[in-house]
Amino acid sequence: MSYPAIDFLFLNEEDMIKAGVKDMPSCIDAMEEVVKCLNSGDYVMGGENHNSHGSQVSFPKTSPFKNMPLDEGDDRRFMAMPAYIGGPFDLMGMKWYGSNMANKNKGLPRSILTVMLNDKDTGAPLALMSANLLSAYRTGAIPGVGAKYLVRAGAKVCGICGPGVMGKTSLAAIMAACPDIETIKVKGRGKSSLNKFIEEVRKEYPRLKEVQPVETIEELLKDADVISFANSGGTDPKTYPFVKKEWIKPGAVLIGVSAFDMDSEELKTLSLVVDNIKLYEAWAEEFPYPSFGANNIIGSKFTDMAHDGLISMEDITDLGDIIYGKRPGRVSDDQIFVYSVGGMPVEDVAWGKICYENAKRLGLGTKLRLWDEPDMH
Repeated sequence: MSYPAIDFLFLNEEDMIKAGVKDMPSCIDAMEEVVKCLNSGDYVMGGENHNSHGSQVSFPKTSPFKNMPLDEGDDRRFMAMPAYIGGPFDLMGMKWYGSNMANKNKGLPRSILTVMLNDKDTGAPLALMSANLLSAYRTGAIPGVGAKYLVRAGAKVCGICGPGVMGKTSLAAIMAACPDIETIKVKGRGKSSLNKFIEEVRKEYPRLKEVQPVETIEELLKDADVISFANSGGTDPKTYPFVKKEWIKPGAVLIGVSAFDMDSEELKTLSLVVDNIKLYEAWAEEFPYPSFGANNIIGSKFTDMAHDGLISMEDITDLGDIIYGKRPGRVSDDQIFVYSVGGMPVEDVAWGKICYENAKRLGLGTKLRLWDEPDMH
């Protein structure tokens, strides 16, 4: 870049698709590098602890101001998620989004996301990009990294709880990481979304022998080698899908992309893995005990269990430690894993960087000028 003039690239969703945002195998490779950076400490996120998920604006339940948005249980919020990620990415950026469940009535996704990438030294913008697909694919790819290291070789049956966007992308990652999968079981609430999911999966993966809808969590878990919980979840654990250990196939891997719950006494007998232990420690600070519920990710139940003395923090394994060989992963065919996926802005910045570089190479996007030279400096 030639200063003081500053140009940056705007990439709409079509540009992002052409730049490879939906290339799941490449995204899994990128997310594996992210997990390595997280484990080695080569990153910074928000907050004084450098591990904050982001800064959220939530709204009051009542207000004297007529235009003030209200918290009506419809996921109405805004969130800024800044991060620096090192390693092969070496870039600063931020994901920004507004969320409102009522968007669906307008033909819009619940959340509308953008990512801004910035030069780490000057702060100059490099790219502003449509990020709904970017966020969806990096969310799916982190389960794919876990599946690569935790799922038994030859796994044949995958269960998906929640046939929405996260269900589709976590399935795409599992299919990429577990090439012998031949049966998909799926549990959903709405018949229309369930049928659409089944139709899309059969079309996308013609090698599958069966795509089977199920009615209960017990049916979903029966004979499944890997299960992704990608359903929606609020702040009441009583509403989360509940898993009994007796339903889990020996050797299975349960992936908590979203909310599910288990009895603590049963959960403590399983192998507990998280994508970045520092994130869960930060959540334990930000969501006073009990964290689980206020934060619906199962890893927050792990830290609550440590708080209660049911386990120690050493009983929670960081996935990066497995990748680097500092701690063992699977040590027996019957070993059952519960793998918690938190989701972090470092992932958005990393996958955004790769899509940005692809876009530049392919001549995609619209160049925008911030200024020829700053009026005040």
